[in-house]
Amino acid sequence: MTPPPTSAEARGLQSAREIEGHLKALETFTPMALGVLSVASGIYTYLGVSSLLNNSGAMSFFAAVAYSLAVSVAIFVFWSYLIRLLPAMRSAASKLGLFLSMALGSLAIIAMSSWLNAAALAGSAAVEQHLARTVQEYQVGLEQTNRVTVAAQGLGLDVARTRQSFQDLSAQEATGNLSGTAGRGAVFRVLTQKADELAGLEAQIAAQGPLVEAAFSEGNLILSRMRALTASSGDVEQRSVEFAEESVRLAGLIAQLRQLSVAPLVARAAQDLSASVVVPELDGSTDSIRSDQRSTIDAVLTLLAQRATTLKAAADEVLAMPTPDDTTYAPISTADAVLRYAGDFVPSWAGAIAIDLLPAVLVLIMMVAQSAIRTERGTSAPEETMTLAEIRAAVTALRALEAPAPVAEPLAEPGPPPMRVAAVDPLPEAADVPPPHLISGRR
Repeated sequence: MTPPPTSAEARGLQSAREIEGHLKALETFTPMALGVLSVASGIYTYLGVSSLLNNSGAMSFFAAVAYSLAVSVAIFVFWSYLIRLLPAMRSAASKLGLFLSMALGSLAIIAMSSWLNAAALAGSAAVEQHLARTVQEYQVGLEQTNRVTVAAQGLGLDVARTRQSFQDLSAQEATGNLSGTAGRGAVFRVLTQKADELAGLEAQIAAQGPLVEAAFSEGNLILSRMRALTASSGDVEQRSVEFAEESVRLAGLIAQLRQLSVAPLVARAAQDLSASVVVPELDGSTDSIRSDQRSTIDAVLTLLAQRATTLKAAADEVLAMPTPDDTTYAPISTADAVLRYAGDFVPSWAGAIAIDLLPAVLVLIMMVAQSAIRTERGTSAPEETMTLAEIRAAVTALRALEAPAPVAEPLAEPGPPPMRVAAVDPLPEAADVPPPHLISGRR
């Protein structure tokens, strides 16, 4: 005979029975809970798939419904398998194998469902985030282009200073303070020629100023409309279409503002300032005067080269300023937006993944509970862990096995349907003979 269980073993058996009772109660609604989670995930998956399908016809509707149903069934079956099988595993190898299967299945669920759930939860917000960043890029491009263009307009001051210096020299030449001979001779004409060229360039630069201001103001108005489309309510797809139209206008305006820069024009004018000098014929009445004119013209040409170098350097500084990259708005779907800006929507991603992988927590709970039951039972024999109800059921089954089996009466063969038997003589009563097993018992 086996010794009776100790008090510790009795408490362990009682704890194990208590846990088993809780598990039986929980098992009544666990499938329903898995079904609700699967259906909820399928609904959000349907919304995510619908945002990816361009066509809104019946075929697209049925395709989205079929995909969402497949996801719901897959999630329900997958977690039903694991919640039954994984807690029942006893060896480490079997548990590891099912753990790897659970990890692989979880990745598959995330790939086919969770990112679509995230698209349904935060798709509109992600598209608005994309619009807001695009507006910011356009604003940076507009401001940087305007900065370069305004800096180019500042070259007008350098041109005006150079022009003024040549006009002053021509005035000195007219009074005879430059070459020593008063009048409007060869030196005067060279100085006047370059002053007129610079005056024309200065006027051209000044004419660009209002155009630059108008383009920049219009660009800011377009940016304001784009910001309003980003933050306004309504269907995000319709707002994206209007946003795309405004972005095309703004891109063209930025290109126009870039073309209004006069820095390349000033650089070419500075290069031609000293290279394209038409030296008039010396008109001095004497050789001495002509010699003075020649030396003065050489000095003027040297001055032209210096001023041209200075003006060219100023223009090159403007041309060396960094120019913004071309910004182009690319429409994006809600699913793509969620993937691109995933870092900005961590709570939505967490909720989308949790609704699919929450049953994994139930699986782990079942594993812990089953392990606790095995630990509390220890090495007790099965007969030691039987409850009173189980003992009664066992006794009842034992008595049923030991009870005599009833003798089966022979079945009468049915006669033909149309025939009737009027009367049947009663068979003679059989003798009261005990059953064979009783006879054998008497022996």
